[in-house]
Parts: sequence; C-alpha cells; structure tokens
Amino acid sequence: MGSTKINFNRDKLRAAVLHVIGQCKPDRLGAVKLHKVLYYTDMLTFLDTGQPVTGAEYRKRPFGPTCDAVLWVLDELARTGEVSIDKVKYHGYLKKQFKLNGSPDTNQLSADEKATLDEMADFVCNNNSAKTISDFSHDMVWEMVEFGEVIPYHNAIHLIPNVASPDAIAWGEAEAEKIANTRSQSQNSPLAGIDSGAFRSRMVELSRRRSV
Repeated sequence: MGSTKINFNRDKLRAAVLHVIGQCKPDRLGAVKLHKVLYYTDMLTFLDTGQPVTGAEYRKRPFGPTCDAVLWVLDELARTGEVSIDKVKYHGYLKKQFKLNGSPDTNQLSADEKATLDEMADFVCNNNSAKTISDFSHDMVWEMVEFGEVIPYHNAIHLIPNVASPDAIAWGEAEAEKIANTRSQSQNSPLAGIDSGAFRSRMVELSRRRSV
C-alpha cells in the first residue's frame, strides 16, 4: 500500500507562476499570496479531476502552506529576465513584489487550469491581505501535519465542510491508501469528482463580508 502517486510537472509550475504574476497587480501579489494561489489551485483541481495542475509539494509553514519549488522557479525567471523581483516596504516590513516583463509562455496550461488560477488569484490577491489569507489557510488540512511536513493531496477532502463527516473522513483515508494500486488500472483518483463548490461558496461569502 502507498499514498497517491503525484507527478511533479516543473514546466507547468513555471507556467502557473508566470500566469499568476501576469494576472495580479504587483502591489497585490507578494510571496505569501503567490504560494496560496498555487496551493488552492492544485488542491481544488485535485478534488475536481483527481490530478493537480503542477503536482508540486506544499509544506506546513507558519504563514500557511508553501511550495519550496517556487523559490527556484522565481530565481530562474529573474535570471532570464522574464520577471523582475523587487523588495518594497510594506507596513514596516520588506515584501517581494513581482513584475512580468513581456508576454509569458503559458501554453503548458489548459483553459480550465488558467480559469482556476484566475479564480484563486482573484480571491487571494483582491479579497485578502497576506495576513488574512495566511489565517484562512490555517485550516484542518494545515493542522493535520507537523511543521515542515508535506501536506498530502488526499487531505484536500478536508477543505470541503459538507463531506467532512466521520464516515467521509474514514473513507477518504482508506481510499487514499488504495490509490497507488488503482492508478495502474485507472487514471482517476477516488477523490476525483468531489464537489468543491462548498469551498468556493465559502470563498465567495468571505469576500462578500469583507467588501461590506
């Protein structure tokens, strides 16, 4: 038995980072928010389809889930001149600010993947501060692992409040153990197709309250 086999796609992570930077205003996107956009995009896509967009690993950190691979992607984009990275003062701290130079190559991403990135970017960048999105990400999924540990993709089931009953939790944990074997017979995860609408409704309601 093993856990879900997720393949990391470096090119798609690179494209996703470029896409998000291109979609968000520089003063609304910092490192904390970039990590959260990618995290929620991968987790919700995994719920919907059985496969994440990038397959990157996200670890539990004090400011919420973060992706180590994003650091070297940003370094590479800065070296090639595709992205400019500056440090600006923000409430007494220094914050990274990103600027896209030219038109990025994001052909690695499908239309649906870009749509989900856009949806998460709007929620994270336009309806949250770095602090509020960090607090928002300190949920059950984040709590279930120790600091520094990788957050398993099958834990994404706990993002959905209407399926997080004891029976559903037990089912999700049992099915996650079977995925490695069933992958050889099917490309679809047992979690695929779970309605992520409840999480999206929570996002909309939170954004609505903050706009009042």
